[in-house]
Amino acid sequence: MRLGIAIDSRMCMACYCCYTACKDEHCGHASALSAPKPMMGQHWMNIVEWERGDNSRRIKTATVPTPCSHCQDPACMKVAKDGAVYKRDDGIVIIDPVKSKGQKAIVDACPIGAVYWNEELQIPQKCTMCAELLDDPDYLSYLGDPKFKVPRCVEACPNNALIFGDLDDPNSDISKAIAANKVTQLEALEGQETNVVHLNIPTVFLAGTVYYPKELDEVCVGAKVKLSCEETGETWETKTNYFGDWEVEWLPKKKNIDIEITFDGYKPVTYKAFTDADHYVGQTYLEKA
Repeated sequence: MRLGIAIDSRMCMACYCCYTACKDEHCGHASALSAPKPMMGQHWMNIVEWERGDNSRRIKTATVPTPCSHCQDPACMKVAKDGAVYKRDDGIVIIDPVKSKGQKAIVDACPIGAVYWNEELQIPQKCTMCAELLDDPDYLSYLGDPKFKVPRCVEACPNNALIFGDLDDPNSDISKAIAANKVTQLEALEGQETNVVHLNIPTVFLAGTVYYPKELDEVCVGAKVKLSCEETGETWETKTNYFGDWEVEWLPKKKNIDIEITFDGYKPVTYKAFTDADHYVGQTYLEKA
């Protein structure tokens, strides 16, 4: 059994319910696995948000809940002394609140900044995946059924953006979610196996608007838009919506993209874009063929 959490950024609404539940569970509460979490300064479930797009015509936000990734080969465990960081049989990585005292190197070792330093107690701290609750036979978290014990953050999510379960079981909800979605690991952990698996983190989008000839001053609905990347051999196709807008998400970063716009009775339009960031490439006006 290998316990983990799948986090689907596409489903996250930035409601901070997971963040609040984590604070409610751990602030001021000690367990055998962790000392009390301070009320301020530590974000065991950190909500990373950023604005996407470079034009008011197409602005979006992205949200990525980011706890400790509970790595299979944890960098924090490599620098810890005296067994201060250990990995349980179920894959959850724990920092011992007694043995870790004074070991600030454990904080510095985390590639995603998910380990925090408690200045008052002089210990590193992080997400425990609520292992202390999962171990408690009397803890009932989901509809009062002990079969469905989950971490508090997962329980609190109103939109099913966080899915908990056994990663080694192909029939578990978490395994099915991973199989059905786009796995997009955090850049700092790329190539590493982790028990927290991120799904659908946005990469780069290109967007634009297509119009009939300028004198008509009307958007073109249903124009075909084809994007291609010669370097990767990938192609993407879409059509303009009722506002004449088009958008293609999940493009590879820092690549040259060829764009072709076609509509029956009008000349094709081609141009290039570079995916160094999310771009609204502008307005395209068609000409009669």
